[in-house]
Amino acid sequence: MAEFLAGMELSELFFHELVGPLIDTEFPKLEYAAGLIGSGSEVLGFDTPMSTDHSWGPRFQLFVNPADCDKQQAISEFLGRELPGEFRGYSTHFSEIIEGLTRQRQLAPVEGPVNHRIEIHTIDSFLAGYLGLRNHREMTASVWLTRSEQRLATIRRGKVFHDQIGLNEVRAKLHYYPRDVWLFMLASAWQQLGQEEPFVGRAGDSGDELGSRVVAARLVNAAMRLGFLMEQEYAPYSKWFGTAFARLRCAPELAPVLRAALAAVDWREREAQLSQAYGILARMHNQLGITRNMPTEVSQFHDRPFMVINGEDFATEIVRQITDPEVAKIACLIGSVNQFSANVDLLENNELLSRLEALYM
Repeated sequence: MAEFLAGMELSELFFHELVGPLIDTEFPKLEYAAGLIGSGSEVLGFDTPMSTDHSWGPRFQLFVNPADCDKQQAISEFLGRELPGEFRGYSTHFSEIIEGLTRQRQLAPVEGPVNHRIEIHTIDSFLAGYLGLRNHREMTASVWLTRSEQRLATIRRGKVFHDQIGLNEVRAKLHYYPRDVWLFMLASAWQQLGQEEPFVGRAGDSGDELGSRVVAARLVNAAMRLGFLMEQEYAPYSKWFGTAFARLRCAPELAPVLRAALAAVDWREREAQLSQAYGILARMHNQLGITRNMPTEVSQFHDRPFMVINGEDFATEIVRQITDPEVAKIACLIGSVNQFSANVDLLENNELLSRLEALYM
């Protein structure tokens, strides 16, 4: 096995040193784009040697204009014939697709035609298949709120190696949520935090230490999501959630407090650490300048001896800043699909996600 090379770097070298020149020689009039922007840990920059066991290797997407769709098969077959069996010590020959790309593996290099992983699409066909977008040029709020944030992250965090047909312009439109959709999600995150923040103490005070820990973990998750939202970064799915969070600007201050909350052995210490985290988040909110300055210190929850930041108050103030009628009419603060579900079978099914658009109408 070759010495590990990050998958994004490997794929970019694969294009520039080998595939690009082949295409330009055989199809000199073809206008196209090439990049790695779809699924895969290497697209987010999180791949390690363990990642090489499936769906990893010298690969990328090739995008052509709709007028050149009739050339897709010819391009693919040409590359299959002309590509060498390996590149930089990694095989260019892959197994057939079985149950989706997650089970496609590199095979031993071959002398004859290779089953390469250069996927050929139009921009529209790729976005329709990957994000379930019927029209990426006019995305409504309900569409934004029902797209997989993991997949949006890979569009943004991927890399384009060559672009003659406007792929980067489309990626720029998907860079982040429109302002009022973002405000709705931000308000929903504060609302979610406010709904459960007193329960760490209430469960613990009732002798339910396990329940207190479970609520604390949910609140830590909510706090981390607020970090992503306030820094306007897409949050990836659970495998890379903490890894991506560690790269946020707020992580050096916020992460140690959240770890301490999860490690606390009793509810009072747990509540104290969470209270510190709430203060950090409240200061971050005030720095955004989107509402009046909100309190940064916790206070007692009504007449009960539990400390809260009153997340619902933040949500109320944020909602007041929403001006888009389509967003303003949404009945309740349920957030995006990623804010109310982590179910992979839902988040990876574009047909089901499209049905959820009805929730926001």
